[in-house]
Amino acid sequence: MTPEELNAARGRIVPDVVADGLRVLFCGINPSLTAAVTGHHFAHPGNRFWPVLHRSGFTPRQLHPSEQAELLGLGLGITNVVARATARADELEAEEFRRGGAALEAKVERLAPRWLAVVGITAYRTAFGEPRARIGPQDRTVGGARVWALPNPSGLNAHWTVATMAEEYGRLRNAVSEDAASTPSPGGRPAAGPHRPG
Repeated sequence: MTPEELNAARGRIVPDVVADGLRVLFCGINPSLTAAVTGHHFAHPGNRFWPVLHRSGFTPRQLHPSEQAELLGLGLGITNVVARATARADELEAEEFRRGGAALEAKVERLAPRWLAVVGITAYRTAFGEPRARIGPQDRTVGGARVWALPNPSGLNAHWTVATMAEEYGRLRNAVSEDAASTPSPGGRPAAGPHRPG
């Protein structure tokens, strides 16, 4: 894609990949310009979300961003704290994060996922007024969903490797699996756990 196409994508909104009652709703910071041009979340070539999602056991193979709709069949979805696309997350103001957090809470309440996984600890801290929050499970709920703060898979986040991120995402997957196993389904049997690679 050309610089002109990317520049023209500033401020665009990438539609959520969501459904009611998801196991996990992954929440990015905001769409990149590449995501805005393609209409696919985490589409920048340097973003490691899709390989990490696979290596952590959430998907049976590494999905391409264009296959994002396949997440719904696995009980997974994607949204963002801030809807508008920018070249970098640091172009966003703190007030945008706070407004985004309020909108996200209402969205989660409506969609009722079991878990909300916020992909980026700084975005989580700002959006929800939790300055001391750390990566991992949080004490609070958002819109009735349990919350896990995950490392941002952007290639700019050099502190985390694919391997260390996959380990943290895998901790969430295990918690989701345990949660599902302990929650009776409407038929009285434990709900099915997450899909694991064969």
